[in-house]
Amino acid sequence: MNILPSVLLVDDEIRVLESLKRLMEEDFDVHLAHSVDEAMAVLADEWIHVVISDQRMPGMSGIEFLKEVRERFPEVIRIIVSGYTDSEDIITALNEAGIHQYITKPWDPDNLLLTIHNAAHLFQLQRENQQLSVELKMLPRNVEEGLANIRQRLKDSYDLEDGIIRSPASCMNDVCDLIRKVATFDVSVLLIGATGTGKELSARAIHYNSLRADKGFVVENCGALPDGLLESELFGCKKGAFTDAVEDRVGLFENADGGTIFLDEIGDTSPAFQIKLLRVLQEREIRPLGSNMRKQIDVRVIAATNKDLEAEVRAGRFREDLYYRLSTFRIKIPPLAKRLEDVPLLAEVILDRTMQELGKKVTGFTNEAIACMQAYQWPGNVRELQNEIKRMLVMADGDYLGADLLPPHVLRAAPQEDEEELSLLIALGSLKERMDGLEARIVKETMIRNRWNKSKAARELGLSRVGLRNKLERYGLEKVETLNVSDNIQATA
Repeated sequence: MNILPSVLLVDDEIRVLESLKRLMEEDFDVHLAHSVDEAMAVLADEWIHVVISDQRMPGMSGIEFLKEVRERFPEVIRIIVSGYTDSEDIITALNEAGIHQYITKPWDPDNLLLTIHNAAHLFQLQRENQQLSVELKMLPRNVEEGLANIRQRLKDSYDLEDGIIRSPASCMNDVCDLIRKVATFDVSVLLIGATGTGKELSARAIHYNSLRADKGFVVENCGALPDGLLESELFGCKKGAFTDAVEDRVGLFENADGGTIFLDEIGDTSPAFQIKLLRVLQEREIRPLGSNMRKQIDVRVIAATNKDLEAEVRAGRFREDLYYRLSTFRIKIPPLAKRLEDVPLLAEVILDRTMQELGKKVTGFTNEAIACMQAYQWPGNVRELQNEIKRMLVMADGDYLGADLLPPHVLRAAPQEDEEELSLLIALGSLKERMDGLEARIVKETMIRNRWNKSKAARELGLSRVGLRNKLERYGLEKVETLNVSDNIQATA
C-alpha cells in the first residue's frame, strides 16, 4: 500500500479549505487548519510534507507563519496563496520565509495540483539527499571496515594451519612448512608441480601470510597468450601501440604494485619474452608498450611451472639467468597420487563448496566411494577430483554419493596400481588362487558399476543370478553401508 504525501492547508475560510480538500484528497493525505495555532499543532503531531497557507489571515500573515515554519520545521516545503500581487510581499516571502511557490488567486486546479505534486517530490528528494549525505559521511569507515573484513577472510582462507586442506601425515605438511618460512621474506619463489596440484593455492598462501598481504595479488597464465598480448597484459600499453590497443591500459605489474604477482606456466614463455621479463625483474621498472616513459614498481614475483626448468635451461629453451632470478626459493608441490591420505578431507571440502555452487544438498559419500577415490592415482590431481565430485553430485538421486557414480576408470584404479596388483596376482599362489583373485576383482568392479544390481551385473558377466550370488558369497563381496565423509575422516585421522 502506497503512503500518500501529506499536505497541510491553512486558511481562515472554511469553504476555501473544503474546496481545496476535495481537489487534493485523491492524491494527498490532506490536513486542515483554520488558524496558525491549529497549524502549528498539526505540524508538531503529523509528518507533513507540504504546507499551503493563505496570506491574509487574522493575527498573523501567511508570510510570518511560514517564516516560523521554516525555523521550526525547515524540511517542510512551503507554498503561499494570495489574492494580492504586491511585489514587496512576494520578495519578502521568497527571502524570509523560503517560499517554494507563490500562487495567486484565482488558482487554476490543474496548475495547483501540478505545483503540489512537484513540492511533494522535492520533499522526497530532500529526504533522500539527507540520507545519502549521512551514508556518504559513514562511507569511508564502512569501506575501510569492509575491506578489513575481506582481507581477514582471505587470510583465514589461506591460513597454513586450516586453509590448506591436508591430513596429519600428509606430505603437504612439508610444503606448508616451506611456505611458512619463505612467506615473510621478500624473495622470489618458484613453485614446481603438475597441473592441478594447487600451485596457485600455494602462491596465495605465500602472499596472504606475507608482509604484503594487505596489497594486491594478481594472476597471469603466461602460457595462454602470445608475446604481444602477454606484454600488454603485464606491462601495460598506450593507445595505438598495436592494432587492438584502442585505449591506454594499466598492466598487471602496475596493478600489483606493493603486492604480489603470480606468473603461472612461466616455462611456456618464449625466449624473446624471457629477455623482457628479466629486464623488469632486474631493473624493478616497466615500460608500457608504445610509451617512452618507465615506471618504478615494487612487486614480489611468484612463478610456477609444470616443467623441469633445469632441463629446459640445459636444452636452451629457458634462460639460465631468468631461472635463477625466479628461483631464489623453490617449492615442489606433490601430486595428489603422493598424498592419497588427503582425499577424504579434500572430498569433504570440495563437496561442501560444490553443494553451495550448484544449490543441491546430499549427506555425504559412502565409505565405498571414499575407498575407490583413495585407490585411484588422480593424474589430473585436485582439479580432476573437483570435476568428478561435481559430476557425482549432478548425477546423484539419493542422500549419499556412492561408488556407482564414479566412472569406470576410477573404479578400476590407476594403471600403475593395476600393474602392481596384477604382478602380485601372477607371482603368488597357485593358478586357481591367481584366477580367483582376478575374478573377484572383476566381479566387484562390475557390481559397483551397476549399483549392486545383481540382475544387471549377472547379465553383463554372462551369469545367472544364482551363479552371481554364489560368487559374491565365495569372495565375501558385500555392499558397503553408507558413511558420511566426516565420519570417514574421523576414522582415518
